[in-house]
Amino acid sequence: MKPIIAAVLLVAVGSSQAAPIAMEDQSQLKVGQAQATPQFSPPAEDQLPDNAFGQMVREGHALFVDTRRLMPEAVGNGMNCSNCHLDQGRMAFSAPLWGAYPMYPAYRKKNDKVNTFAERIQGCFQFSMNGKPPAADSQQMTALSVYSYWLSTQAPTGVEIAGRGYPEVAQPKGGYDFKRGQQVYQAQCAICHGDKGEGQQVAGEYVMPPLWGKDSYNWGAGMHRINTAASFIKYNMPLGRPGSLSDQQAWDVAAWINRHERPQDPRLVEGSVEKTRVKFHANDGVNLYGQKVDGVVIGQGM
Repeated sequence: MKPIIAAVLLVAVGSSQAAPIAMEDQSQLKVGQAQATPQFSPPAEDQLPDNAFGQMVREGHALFVDTRRLMPEAVGNGMNCSNCHLDQGRMAFSAPLWGAYPMYPAYRKKNDKVNTFAERIQGCFQFSMNGKPPAADSQQMTALSVYSYWLSTQAPTGVEIAGRGYPEVAQPKGGYDFKRGQQVYQAQCAICHGDKGEGQQVAGEYVMPPLWGKDSYNWGAGMHRINTAASFIKYNMPLGRPGSLSDQQAWDVAAWINRHERPQDPRLVEGSVEKTRVKFHANDGVNLYGQKVDGVVIGQGM
């Protein structure tokens, strides 16, 4: 387990004196032992009631799996919510919705505030979807939240359930290697995501998401961290064969993917990659933003 990253908030306690309260950081998903067997199972679709609630859940499900087509005003790339949260947000160790919904409201270091679940989803639209977040009280946000709530039916509140996030894959002692990562990518990933990370489209719609380029997640998304991408890849990829890559291969291919350009971090500070790196990326896991690779500064955007 990684040590808990904490922030200190000051609150008044009966007088002008202030007492520190440690707030757990939810910027990165954390889980227990990777070997832990999930004990929670989300409800099946046939358990949905035939009423207004069931209709709202179905609407949220549709938005979740077909986000780009149904919410073009909010999505600025080729991604759907279900590209990172597999099996319609149900799959353990793929940041399932049933593991996320019961953990909010929660503090996030990423924006240095206590976030509601709706605000957490808005962050996904801003970074992973490179888009414009829908309003917290919009019909679409309500539907996505209700779908998440339904999947977490009978899940404990405020308790980290086994299978909640992406199990941590520690960085190999020798670090990562781009050339090895390129080899892994061509052998294991290109068949779905394209030789140049462009994804696959059918009739103009992505059926396999792009991993870099203008239609991929931007430089502010959590997946731009090599450690986060390695964990996702190790436990979820290649599709249908999770766990088939070694830790070293997962880190190598994650580094290869994230050395390529993608849309700019929307938090860009004064047009400067270096200032943005210092403020948002210098202490954000293992990432290449603002660093030189083969003499070229990574993070220039598309």
